[in-house]
Amino acid sequence: MTLSTPFLPLQMPLYSWRTYLFAVLFVAGNLLLPQLTHLIPKGGLIFLPIYFFTLIGSYKFGIKVGLLTAIFSPLVNHFLFGMPPAFVLPAILIKSILLAVIASYVAERFEKVSILYLLVVVLAYQLIGSMVEWAITQSLEKAMQDFSIGIPGMLIQVLGGWLILKSLARYA
Repeated sequence: MTLSTPFLPLQMPLYSWRTYLFAVLFVAGNLLLPQLTHLIPKGGLIFLPIYFFTLIGSYKFGIKVGLLTAIFSPLVNHFLFGMPPAFVLPAILIKSILLAVIASYVAERFEKVSILYLLVVVLAYQLIGSMVEWAITQSLEKAMQDFSIGIPGMLIQVLGGWLILKSLARYA
């Protein structure tokens, strides 16, 4: 089993219908996955489902698909289902956007997918996002919540993301 796989990241142009198709598919995934995890008490806080398809879309299909997914996933979820609640929406948007930027950069820069690269992506967006959240909320406890109960979600992002991205490695 290879832990690092050569990877062909795609930079989808903003004017391409494929950019919007993939963004819609990833937003749909980010709508369905949270609905499933919210069936479990505190499932959203534990599994961090709103970030999963943002990671996949950004890493494979680039910054444009990633940013569309990162912005519209929390907003559409909020307007349709009331989740995430309005008071946490800014922090989730910031973390989602950071995830899209960092994931697309790492994929483009290294052209490999590995558990290590995905771990760096997840830790980077979480650490930077938590610091921004701390500045916004003035609560270190709230800002570090993903690190206290969201570790299963981060592990799913890294390991599940690696499995999916490895299978998409050669897709052009």
